Amino acid sequence: MDGLVAYFTTIPSSHRSLILAGGIAFFWLWELAAPLDRRPYAKGGHALVNVFFTGTTIIVNFALAFLLLRTSAWADAAGVGLLPWLAALPLAMQALIGLLVLDLVGAWLPHFVEHKTPLLWRLHLVHHSDRHVDTTTANRHHPGESVVRFVFTLLAVAVTGAPMWLVFLYQSLSVVLSQFNHANIALPAALDRALSWVVVSPDMHKVHHHYVLPHTDANYGNVFAVWDRLFGTFMTIDRSRLVYGIDTHFDEREHTTAGALLTMPLRKGTRRLVDMPPRVSREAP
Repeated sequence: MDGLVAYFTTIPSSHRSLILAGGIAFFWLWELAAPLDRRPYAKGGHALVNVFFTGTTIIVNFALAFLLLRTSAWADAAGVGLLPWLAALPLAMQALIGLLVLDLVGAWLPHFVEHKTPLLWRLHLVHHSDRHVDTTTANRHHPGESVVRFVFTLLAVAVTGAPMWLVFLYQSLSVVLSQFNHANIALPAALDRALSWVVVSPDMHKVHHHYVLPHTDANYGNVFAVWDRLFGTFMTIDRSRLVYGIDTHFDEREHTTAGALLTMPLRKGTRRLVDMPPRVSREAP
């Protein structure tokens, strides 16, 4: 545990970048070898658009990183947050509790709020408009949404009183798990179900990307699966019924280019419908 703390206390930006790039490369190759959704699509062009938004997310996070450092330092100096109250527990237990609360306040909560707030839902549409969900979709977020998520991350750090090593550990887990549960891969069904009791598995998260309510408003989890089960937002759906996208109709060009996606939150036609005519299933001929 001490080695883990030491590493994530001093982890350089280059290592974090390698985690991001290495995860994309690993799951990209897995998708090529054994894809879940076998419909043909322009995988390279699709990835370029999503990598553009990965870049904007990185820029936002780096530009605001000083706020994260200051929040963590302030919480440590003031002794605020949950973890100082748990100082008597073993470090591993403190770390697990800290990771769980960082996940709840910094990831599950903003995701839930984005789905329930019209203005924030317009920003989040950029992520949900992807009709070919794969590992590159994990970081397809409008820059405005990246700012919103960062604010909730600051709140999570203040609530937990988490030291920066724990924040970096959570962020590394978040990157890899997000790439994993968005990846266009099919685990054995029994393994996926077992994993979904602990972490957000591919099948669990892809329910959230099914185009129609109530599935779109379920399975908000990022790393840990416990929060959706605890708050009653956990749902399942058969893989063969999955149709990715949103229940709002846009012209194809409005969700496949970076320029159009940047302006998507400003565009009319973002209302949501509960009942829609069924689209063609991904397994239909």
